[in-house]
Amino acid sequence: MERMKNIILILVLTLIISVLPAAAEEATAEAEQQTQQTQEIPQFQPQNLSTLVTPQNVSFDMCTRTFAMNSDRLFYLTIAAVNANRFEIKEIQSKTGYILFGAVGKEFLASVISIDKYRSMLKITPANNNYFFAPGIVLNMYKYIEVNSNVYLQNIPKGG
Repeated sequence: MERMKNIILILVLTLIISVLPAAAEEATAEAEQQTQQTQEIPQFQPQNLSTLVTPQNVSFDMCTRTFAMNSDRLFYLTIAAVNANRFEIKEIQSKTGYILFGAVGKEFLASVISIDKYRSMLKITPANNNYFFAPGIVLNMYKYIEVNSNVYLQNIPKGG
């Protein structure tokens, strides 16, 4: 009887020893797979439409841009950009070069600053100094000005 117990015990231990490496290998493979999943680095994604219209904190650097044109031309292109984006113009001061306009329930101030004879800067900032807004407002204005920078500007005669 004692001998039979020993044989059964040896068989059980042999079975456990033969199954144990396979189970350990499977557990190791699962652990490695979970480690790889947690260590994946998220890829940079370019700005898409949802990130342009979603309000977020916008840096002041994004609100200023220098253009290779005189300040008069930039002022007129800025008015055209406000109009093209269907923003509401609230006030225009051509002598000092600013435009107050409303977009998405907020007011913005577009200031044109002359750097020299051939360069000028456009600064578009929120009127309440709260830089939590959709960056597309500013970026679309800059894009319009860049696209139309080579278009010939002309005076439209008054109709009458």
